[in-house]
Amino acid sequence: MTYLLGIDIGTFEAKGVLTTPSGEVVAQATRAHRMDVPRPGWAEHDAEGVWWDGLVALCRDLLAGRDGGAVVCLALSGIGPCVLPVDAAGDPLAPAILYGVDARAGEQIEAMTARLGAGTMLEVSGNVLTTQSVGPKVLWLRQERPEVWARTAAIETCTTFLVRRLTGERVLDHHSAGQWTPFYDARAGAWSEEMCAGVVDPAMLPRLVWTTEVVGEVTAEAAARTGLAPGTPVTAGTIDAAAEAVSVGVRDAGDMMIMYGSSMFMIQVTPGRLVEPSLWSAPWLWEGTWCAMAGQGTSGTLTRWFRDLAARELGDDAFAALVAEAEAVPPGAEGLLCLPYFSGERTPIQDPKAKGAFFGLNLTHGRGHMFRALCEGVAMGTAHVLETCREGGADPSRVLAVGGGVRNPVWLQATSDLGGVAQSLCRSSVGASLGDAFLAACAVGACSPDDIAAWNPVEREIGPVARDEYARAYPLWRELYESTRTIAHRL
Repeated sequence: MTYLLGIDIGTFEAKGVLTTPSGEVVAQATRAHRMDVPRPGWAEHDAEGVWWDGLVALCRDLLAGRDGGAVVCLALSGIGPCVLPVDAAGDPLAPAILYGVDARAGEQIEAMTARLGAGTMLEVSGNVLTTQSVGPKVLWLRQERPEVWARTAAIETCTTFLVRRLTGERVLDHHSAGQWTPFYDARAGAWSEEMCAGVVDPAMLPRLVWTTEVVGEVTAEAAARTGLAPGTPVTAGTIDAAAEAVSVGVRDAGDMMIMYGSSMFMIQVTPGRLVEPSLWSAPWLWEGTWCAMAGQGTSGTLTRWFRDLAARELGDDAFAALVAEAEAVPPGAEGLLCLPYFSGERTPIQDPKAKGAFFGLNLTHGRGHMFRALCEGVAMGTAHVLETCREGGADPSRVLAVGGGVRNPVWLQATSDLGGVAQSLCRSSVGASLGDAFLAACAVGACSPDDIAAWNPVEREIGPVARDEYARAYPLWRELYESTRTIAHRL
């Protein structure tokens, strides 16, 4: 028996799977961890304790009682784009600054946009600067932590850090690099000297490769920690959302994934490079392919926040109880609206100063109303993204849903109803780690990209239902943000 190993490092937990070359999952493991929020608008991970220790623990759990030498390839995915400064020895110098949920670099976004020009950055990288962008966070590090910057030899993200720990190779896949705005020149597939100038030396950035390239082998030192055999092939890896999209069969132009995770994320494969300032653009996982992306700041993180805040007494079944209470409330939450901008917002409003709000509360509303309004608020944000995709010429022809949030029927149905899309759900919702295992299989020739349909076939579909309540509530929700934006910014 031979195995493929896939490991994903998420915002709040790490997941791993061991599969056969035909896609049978023979072992799964999960390890919870924390996201640190030292200040409002900041989000960090301890790279050693969360990323590396998480990978080691998952490898040990998945290989327990098995021969590590039977693993023919390992592929990783992780949250991104993140900013981790490391010294010459590769050791972290500070906590990793996370992706778009970290909104600390607002001043740097404005300064870099003024200096480089939004139009120029859009032409070169395919993106404008947002809280998702790496460049402003690197500049923040340089300006606000000069003692750290003086010792920084390289900038890494989650997969770069882990692949280097496993193999000694410091690499980044082109899809992930496409989100290191504005450093990546999407036209040339290389780091841009012009966009890096005054912020970072391109030599401090990882070597660029494609996702399914085998970039190295597990070293003896890493083997001793993980239980893998020395010499095990390791691929370049990619961002978790891309691996999640692969896991449910996103492969052709027009395919879109909606990921119900800690943050809502959407990826659509496009026929060519799409440049739309309200969306993100990057190469897809294979050379010559492209995608458009969108992400909301808070979604699963918000449901977790509400559970912890309002439902501690519900214990282990808190989510199920809240969903049941929300299902008892009619669509529209009887006039209650929720702006889900609890950590600013990414696409399409690109507003790191946006604030969360419940609006329309009265004394008849209870916990179920608030939880339903919260789910509907996130779904309205997704509908706003889908509108933007259609306006930009990226109307999806097939939508595949994945992630822990698909187990929430209120949220899932509201997304179809408000977005006007049917969503296909596959047999397995393991997610990114399954996509990683499949990409590992592709890397060693055990599969082709089209074989994912056999690994994880579609099992059911959630269709949209026209609802008068949403037809009335959604325009008011859109107006609510516009009407409160000035107040939010002043706060």
